[in-house]
Amino acid sequence: MTDRIRIATLQYFIRPVQTFEQFRDQVEALVETAVDYNCQLVAFPEYFTVQLLTLGNLKRPIRHQICDLARQSPRVQELMSDLARRFRIHIVAGTLPTRDEDSDSIFNECYIFSPKGSWGVQGKLHMTRFENEDWIISPRDRLRVFDTEFGRLAIAICYDVEFPEIVRAAARQGAHILVVPSCTDDRQGFLRVRYCAQARAIENQMYVVHACTVGSLPMVPAVSLNYGQASILTPSDFAFSRDGILAEGNPNQEMMIVGELNLKTILDTRSSGTVLPLLDSRDSSTISSHVEVVPL
Repeated sequence: MTDRIRIATLQYFIRPVQTFEQFRDQVEALVETAVDYNCQLVAFPEYFTVQLLTLGNLKRPIRHQICDLARQSPRVQELMSDLARRFRIHIVAGTLPTRDEDSDSIFNECYIFSPKGSWGVQGKLHMTRFENEDWIISPRDRLRVFDTEFGRLAIAICYDVEFPEIVRAAARQGAHILVVPSCTDDRQGFLRVRYCAQARAIENQMYVVHACTVGSLPMVPAVSLNYGQASILTPSDFAFSRDGILAEGNPNQEMMIVGELNLKTILDTRSSGTVLPLLDSRDSSTISSHVEVVPL
């Protein structure tokens, strides 16, 4: 396993497109730029594929439009797989709605592609209200940890990062990088994700890579506005960046944020840091199962 990797995370600008090729060109240019900066991984945000909705009839009910977007899933997967192989880079390919052939349900899925052509997928585990009530997106029920050439990596899609036990389980399986693809329409939503991402970095002594959508699609409900600031977050200890922020973008601008992760530092701090929250959490489940309510 290599000690250092350079990664890129995106503030991906959502804009209307007239053809799938326009979308492809935007995505390919970003991957090529990450390669120009010698990155081994690039992270796209949640629902960056919604700009493909502008290829269809925007007057239809949004749940029908989401079903149409799910039909684009094989095409987007093929694009990302090709880019990963062609440019020899790992791609955490944001998320897109996908339809399950057996249940006919729609899920919010994040694919990760390796330079060798292999791939994995992490489904979103917890739905926000608009996903559940308006888009009719169903949750997955399986957390995965991906074994890469630079070590183990997990993905928490937007709202999922607000559930500490999910990320703690991945950290206990050896994940030292967490990628958080998100799509938030206002500052409050963004800060819920950002603050929780920072907490997960501290309590699990891991790097957290946050990718965001920016820009506007006024004609598409729930993503008519986007508020985002991509970042690379670290534990809060002497070996890491001040304030636990390795790099971050300027809010709401189209940007690529690049940073270099020292993976040996993560392993060292888990065993010899100023505090050892991941190690010391081994008794937390026992403690939390015996809560006493004390009358006063």
